[in-house]
Amino acid sequence: MILLSWFILFFKSLTYPLFFLLLFVYCSLLFSNLGILAVIIAEKSLHQPMYLLFCNLSVNDLIGNTVLLPQLMAHVLSTERFITYSQCVIQAFYNRYVAICLTVRLTRCRSVLQNAYCDNASLFKLSCENVSVNNIYGLFFTVLLFTCSMGGILLTYVRIAVICWMRKNKETNNRALQTCASHLVLYLIMLWSGFLTIILHRFPKYPDLRKIAYILFHVVPGNLNPIIYGMQTTSLRDKITQILRKKFITF
Repeated sequence: MILLSWFILFFKSLTYPLFFLLLFVYCSLLFSNLGILAVIIAEKSLHQPMYLLFCNLSVNDLIGNTVLLPQLMAHVLSTERFITYSQCVIQAFYNRYVAICLTVRLTRCRSVLQNAYCDNASLFKLSCENVSVNNIYGLFFTVLLFTCSMGGILLTYVRIAVICWMRKNKETNNRALQTCASHLVLYLIMLWSGFLTIILHRFPKYPDLRKIAYILFHVVPGNLNPIIYGMQTTSLRDKITQILRKKFITF
């Protein structure tokens, strides 16, 4: 068994408020993402590539947070926060297939996981072997991933800016800038949380900051994605409004 040492000292006197906060966050995440999925699946006019991407985003947020939040809520109310090694590896497998294939080969001599969630970096710390090669691989993969991600975002925004400058349509430009600004804020929150999580793994003196950053990395995008991508897309917003009006009129 592995002890999940994620509970932040500050929250020990706020057990029930923390539980209900996590419950509210999880329920709002379920409601918003399942609502987006239901509308897109039910409306044939929305069966287009762009809305398929929205579906994929919602499914990813639902799976990731369903793996994390129910377990956190159970551990908030429990005095024993244990997880089996097999369950821990399965959780981490969801994030990094190749890294976990390397991790399961390592011998283990520790049983306390300083995190709210099982990831490959936390699993490495359970090993008594030299994991320098694994850390180098992880850093290389992370730098490559962040570089490609930021490069793609930068290229996309440059192209959007060029198109807006060429068309000079105020209404279209304002709508595009509003959507891009919301997306950029969400992306920066996710990027900063992920970056903090990776960096703070190298500084064991700040475990609480890493735990908060890791939870924010999963929870914030999952709750804001339906609002930013769903409610700011005119056709999808109109369909949701139309369905809600029908429900209220019927009621």
